[in-house]
Amino acid sequence: MTRERLSLFDTTLRDGQQTQGVQFSPSDKHQIATALDTLGVDYIEGGWPGANPTDSAFFEDAPKTRATFTAFGMTKRAGISAENDDVLAAVLNAGTPAICLVGKTHEFHVKTALGISLDENTANIAASFAHIKAQGREAIFDAEHFFDGFKSNPDYALQAIHAAHDAGARWIALCDTNGGTLPADIGRITRAVIDSGIPGDHLGIHTHNDTENAVAGSLAAVDAGARQIQGTLNGLGERCGNANLTALIPILLLKEPYANQFETGVSVEALADLTRTSRMLDDILNRVSLKQAAFVGASAFAHKAGLHASAILKDPTTYEHIDPAAVGNARIIPMSNQAGQSNLRKRLTEMGLKVAPKDPALARILDQIKAREAQGYSYDVAQASFELLARSELGLLPDFFEVKRYRVTIERRKNKRNQMVSLSEAVVVVKVDGKKMLSVSESMDEHGTDRGPVNALSKALAKDLGRYQAYVEDIRLVDFKVRITQGGTEAVTRVIIDSEDSTGRRWSTVGVSANIVDASFEALLDAIRWKLVQDGVT
Repeated sequence: MTRERLSLFDTTLRDGQQTQGVQFSPSDKHQIATALDTLGVDYIEGGWPGANPTDSAFFEDAPKTRATFTAFGMTKRAGISAENDDVLAAVLNAGTPAICLVGKTHEFHVKTALGISLDENTANIAASFAHIKAQGREAIFDAEHFFDGFKSNPDYALQAIHAAHDAGARWIALCDTNGGTLPADIGRITRAVIDSGIPGDHLGIHTHNDTENAVAGSLAAVDAGARQIQGTLNGLGERCGNANLTALIPILLLKEPYANQFETGVSVEALADLTRTSRMLDDILNRVSLKQAAFVGASAFAHKAGLHASAILKDPTTYEHIDPAAVGNARIIPMSNQAGQSNLRKRLTEMGLKVAPKDPALARILDQIKAREAQGYSYDVAQASFELLARSELGLLPDFFEVKRYRVTIERRKNKRNQMVSLSEAVVVVKVDGKKMLSVSESMDEHGTDRGPVNALSKALAKDLGRYQAYVEDIRLVDFKVRITQGGTEAVTRVIIDSEDSTGRRWSTVGVSANIVDASFEALLDAIRWKLVQDGVT
């Protein structure tokens, strides 16, 4: 059976940049574009040339990609010819092989937002795409508000997209701009478009996630006959985001009927890099990756319940719909007070520790976990702290160094501009190989901003560890989470710290105390000790 070609159009650099709080630099865009091209998408939409300095700079130094590099703009304005519209000219002057123009297809928006007649809007669409076609470029029409427009006035919505198609647009992307159309309606309307005379291999789908249906809506359009999907990495996009390509791509490659019916530019081999690509984007945005994200999340293949873990040991397909390695992810057997010995043995095996089924240390480790979680610890997310606990019970944790004491002070004082600012300072004394080391660090950054007592502690702790120093210099604190586990005067604070090193390895540690600084210091210590263990230091 010959599989049909399904085109993947990525708009992370354009529509994804419309996410609240997201602003890519030109270098960010280059890095993302390279990753997308390596993944194998068909189109990379780089942004809107002339709309802002960042996009203009990016197109002036456009990346060389195998994917069709695409500039975004809008159809020509009323009262100006396509040849004389300077906004359209800026898009064309970017020199990209493909041009994607957005235009109105909803009667309400034509009359209210543009303030022109329906015929004028249709003529503007036709003239814009005829102009692009005459330039020898591939043309794509983003039919804005198409589904709402079709439900309001189907005749005009169809007239608008046929004007673009007849004028030479290669793709007509049906846009659910407000994200409110449900999958059944997307499928029904997409079929109506095909029945009107625009073939499915010229139709694309562009959905937003305002009802958590962007992926389902995209698949509904494909089921109806559309053969291009527009989306973004990690579902970035305005409001609730766009269709998430990190979910759609593995569905298309690994799930039936799509895997048997279609082929895409993304190979099964390239799919194994999907998780890394997803997390690379989060790193660029300085965001913590969503643990519950389908396919690529850290919890996507985490099995906490003892019953689940026991079955996973026998056959992973009992509780996994795909092999995690297919998308570059990994199976996790978290430890918690729900864990049984099968869960524990599986986790210890993954740590490289062989323990006999009846080793008394297993019961001691489980008792420790249950007792400490009753105090407020959480080991289902803090896997590194669990490993240290287990190694300690098994007698396999080196002493490394001893913390003799530490102190943190926070001072409020006036700066040179006579402004009141805070300054945190930490002193840490450790004993390494019988020798005491004293380190002092402030939390002030290069901009004169106090980064707080935990930052000062982290810097002081890792400042001088003798022969271990070279192993800890590349540790970077990625995330810091605080939770109060009890209220009132009996309050207990739990701190989870996510760390990363220069290899890209990430790990989580936990600390618990009535004092947030003590809890933080405990988690920081675990982060360093785990790194030393992983690097084989003795």
